[in-house]
Amino acid sequence: MSAPTAVSPAAGPLTLTRAAAFSRSESGVVALALAVVGLHVLDDNYLQPQPGTSVGDHLASGLVPLAILTLVAALYPRLRAGLRASSAMTLGAIGITFGVPGVYYLLHGSASGDHYSGLLAIVAGAVLLLSGPVTLWKARRTGGSRRRRYLRRTLATVTAVVAALLSLTFIVFPVGYAYVYTHTGRTATTPDLGVRYESVQVTTGDGLELAASYVPSKNRAAVILFPGATRSDEARMLIRHGYGVLLLDPRGQGRSEGDTVRWAGDRDLIGAVDYLRSRPDVDPGRIGGFGFSVGGEILLEAAAKSSALKAVVSEGAGIRLGEGLERGEGLSSLERALWNPASVVMTAAATLFSNHGPPPPIVDRIGQIAPRAVFLIYAQPGMGGETTRQPKYYAAAGQPKAIWKVPGSAHTGGINARPIEYEHRVIAFFDRALLESN
Repeated sequence: MSAPTAVSPAAGPLTLTRAAAFSRSESGVVALALAVVGLHVLDDNYLQPQPGTSVGDHLASGLVPLAILTLVAALYPRLRAGLRASSAMTLGAIGITFGVPGVYYLLHGSASGDHYSGLLAIVAGAVLLLSGPVTLWKARRTGGSRRRRYLRRTLATVTAVVAALLSLTFIVFPVGYAYVYTHTGRTATTPDLGVRYESVQVTTGDGLELAASYVPSKNRAAVILFPGATRSDEARMLIRHGYGVLLLDPRGQGRSEGDTVRWAGDRDLIGAVDYLRSRPDVDPGRIGGFGFSVGGEILLEAAAKSSALKAVVSEGAGIRLGEGLERGEGLSSLERALWNPASVVMTAAATLFSNHGPPPPIVDRIGQIAPRAVFLIYAQPGMGGETTRQPKYYAAAGQPKAIWKVPGSAHTGGINARPIEYEHRVIAFFDRALLESN
């Protein structure tokens, strides 16, 4: 039997020396930066998931980004300089956007959990972003005449700028926007209603506990405001006319459990309807909804699914994330050509990060609300495509329906632009739909 091989005392120091040398190399710096971004992905999805969620709720949003980061780190040393630089800069820019929610919540005084590892992702992303130009500079060719050198560098610069613009338009912006869209929302807000209200909880069909504020009804009817915490003016208006008001914090926002998955917001509203139907001060057939911006879009989807919503007012609903632009949307052919492919990437990224697929377009769903009443309100020029989409939604809706373009209004600012007329129109609509018809 042969004697066991002795381990050289120098093996340990040699390994440490090689590791230190690798960490100082271009590939090592990039690999370490990618690892820090990956750490945030791991922290966000598996180590510190949102309250009310589990590891199983984040399989796609965690595993896919981690696989991409690992693959790039493994292939990076084998790539040509141009591909190394572009991949590092693209992932660096995306890594910075991964940290944006952490900055957002830190500035709002509510940072917690994975928000802090997001701040590290910003630093790592900046390292990756800066490594690109350094890689290109070191890889420049120095041979040949001055004229040839400058011609090569000019062509390389133009190519790099074009590649950067394409990456920014079709990868960085849509992916980064989708990440921020699915990871930020309104922070906890105390409503100013001028009357006493109850702090209540709404349970969704998928088991989340949502925070809400409720003022009991005096006329046996109630309206859900969504999102509600910041719509105190509209809430006070309804309260003055005897309506019960439920101001609901969507999932992942305010004090509500869950991830910020706006595409699943219809479950929040249906859960709110179930809560109101259990209230002794509310008749089950006298429940309405009042949604704003994205909340108005979600409200229309929820009303198409649940017949328990007897009337809905949707203010500021526009183009939903995931919808392409059509002819006549007010943009040039070039703008549509840029937006539509970027929208495909954005939709795929939002699907990945939210672990939830997009709902059908509103124009295909709004007709299912009839014969329950729909009132659409929008601003001119507004934002998010509301000016062009609202007439399409109105045309697709069944009767009874109404639409109002508020003169001089900002996005979801109808009550500020025309307070008297706004109150008259909205209250008259709910009175007809919830009081007179029951």
